[in-house]
Amino acid sequence: MSKPLIGLVCEVNQDGLHPYHRVSEKYARAVVDAMGAVPVLIPALTNAENQLDMDLDALLDHLHGVLLPGGYSNVEPYHYGETSRAGTQHDKARDSLALAIIPAAIKRGVPLLAICRGFQEMNVAYGGSLHQHVEELGDYNDHRENKADAIGIQYGHSHSITLTSDGVLQQLYGKSEARVNSLHGQGVHQVGKGLRVEATSEDGLVEAFTDPKGQSFNLAVQWHPEYQVTKDDLYQSIFSAFANACSGRLQSQGGR
Repeated sequence: MSKPLIGLVCEVNQDGLHPYHRVSEKYARAVVDAMGAVPVLIPALTNAENQLDMDLDALLDHLHGVLLPGGYSNVEPYHYGETSRAGTQHDKARDSLALAIIPAAIKRGVPLLAICRGFQEMNVAYGGSLHQHVEELGDYNDHRENKADAIGIQYGHSHSITLTSDGVLQQLYGKSEARVNSLHGQGVHQVGKGLRVEATSEDGLVEAFTDPKGQSFNLAVQWHPEYQVTKDDLYQSIFSAFANACSGRLQSQGGR
């Protein structure tokens, strides 16, 4: 095997009488175009009690990286000790997969990149909590996209972020500030235990973090670097670092 296998966590959508396990194409395309790697979809298979019904250890033995994509659903609030608010969509099966695979990948040193919903999942997996409706708080800007806009506008640069001095992102990008897109309604409330903030937005909302004690590259970002990744230096730097870590794991396993 000459190319890393990157596992993409699926969301579950009902289509007619059948559940489908899906990932938006832009994430798979970023794995191919920005990493030169092979995307592998990870279905969120659960049993009748909504417990994960797959062998993560066997899976991670063969993966060289894990990517947690964004999605339209949100983490069930009971995972961080709150009750659900109106106007939110949930995906219990994806929660079961994501909240299990994150600590498993970190423990085994499998490189991990978490985006948007994945960013929020990682925070919850580390014991953190979320704001369910950032736009209602008054202390923060409205970070949601206008769904009536064309996709290029929705995913265009929306606001500035400040990168933590000498942090992972700042070292990758080589600058202390950047412009990113913004397409989320929820956000970090309390940062998970052991996570280090890597970037904040103009209004102080956490935009990126890492587990500095992780054995391999791991990074979670609230924005969407996968969209037209090769046209943005910051976005490309993230995927390049992820790719290098995944290639390193592949080579450490003898290229198998």
